[in-house]
Amino acid sequence: MAHAAPASGTSGPRTTMAAGSRLSMGLSLLLGIVYGFWASGIRRDGGPITAGNVLFGVLTGVIVAVLCFGVHRMSFRLPRELRATVWAAFAGIAFGYLYSLTDATILRSTIMALCVAAGVFAAMFYRYYTHEK
Repeated sequence: MAHAAPASGTSGPRTTMAAGSRLSMGLSLLLGIVYGFWASGIRRDGGPITAGNVLFGVLTGVIVAVLCFGVHRMSFRLPRELRATVWAAFAGIAFGYLYSLTDATILRSTIMALCVAAGVFAAMFYRYYTHEK
């Protein structure tokens, strides 16, 4: 009888991601999907759905998801002021780009993006200041 019983414990090194990393990846993916749908819907402007609109939505969604995940992974190494600034810049640029798709002027898109970035900066700075580890 040459049957061997499985070894107890782990069978080798684990290569799974930590739960926080999986959560941030999932949230980044969800944000990318929503952003892509939103951007393609704005660009479509009530017209028919075309392959160009779908490709545009997929590309913008992938770019936003990758950038969001990258910012999340990188921001823990930064001090709270820079961390809040990075998230504010990300949110302001993302919102400003969506707002510019509505055929608004560059000045109006910039002002709206700066308002969103200022709000995100205030919220993130407060959060990082009060929950610093």
